[in-house]
Amino acid sequence: MKRVYAFENRCLGCGLCEVYCKTAHSKSKDIIKANRNENITSAIVIEEILQPKAVAYFALQCRHCDDAKCVKACIAGAMYKDENGVVRNDKDKCVACLSCLLVCPFGAVKKTEEGKTVSKCDLCIDFGAPACVENCPNGALKLLDDKEAEALK
Repeated sequence: MKRVYAFENRCLGCGLCEVYCKTAHSKSKDIIKANRNENITSAIVIEEILQPKAVAYFALQCRHCDDAKCVKACIAGAMYKDENGVVRNDKDKCVACLSCLLVCPFGAVKKTEEGKTVSKCDLCIDFGAPACVENCPNGALKLLDDKEAEALK
């Protein structure tokens, strides 16, 4: 299964992955309207780490774990693995108990802006390719299987 891998040494911290994630999952699909007017929680978050002599950035996003703790913890059956191994969230079933958020070892599940459900990466499965990967200007995000990712490290 392919996953989004972040290569922190290439990340500029520009946040365009967050912008394009919100746009891809918006109703309008318009970059300005989506980011100004629609309350959408990005499924990828760029965190800044201050080090003594430099600043580093890393991306927090769902790893679509083989043994996904969020799926096991979901009391409503909203978190599930699809036939391709992608961990998905059925927002109509989600009761916002936040159990998935508590057990995710990567902090990749986020409470949405309105707090009625959670947001996590779905690999933009309905759009063909992850918007964050497609729009990363420095190639810091890549959609790879485990072997391809290991070869690049």
